[in-house]
Amino acid sequence: MTDTLISLISIFIGIIGANSTSLLFKRYSFGLIGNTIAGVFGSVFFIKSIGRLGFSPQAIMQTGRVNVNLFVINALVSFCGGLVAVILLSKLATKFNKVQ
Repeated sequence: MTDTLISLISIFIGIIGANSTSLLFKRYSFGLIGNTIAGVFGSVFFIKSIGRLGFSPQAIMQTGRVNVNLFVINALVSFCGGLVAVILLSKLATKFNKVQ
């Protein structure tokens, strides 16, 4: 695998995290497209910010082979990024849509 493929897999896992969150908690749903967009941005944000701790796609492929432990951590962070993005965007939308 290459760094780019690992990044795309991470984004896909973030999309799965966002859409599964909306399936489990209906009040956080933005529809399929909205959840997908939230998953993409949440995953990318989490991997770029937290991935500097040593499990970025470049670190996973540093030896030329896939470091499975780092890849699993990367996948979990991506999933959590999609999950958190949907919840935070839902709370933000609720706050903006309040009638005063």
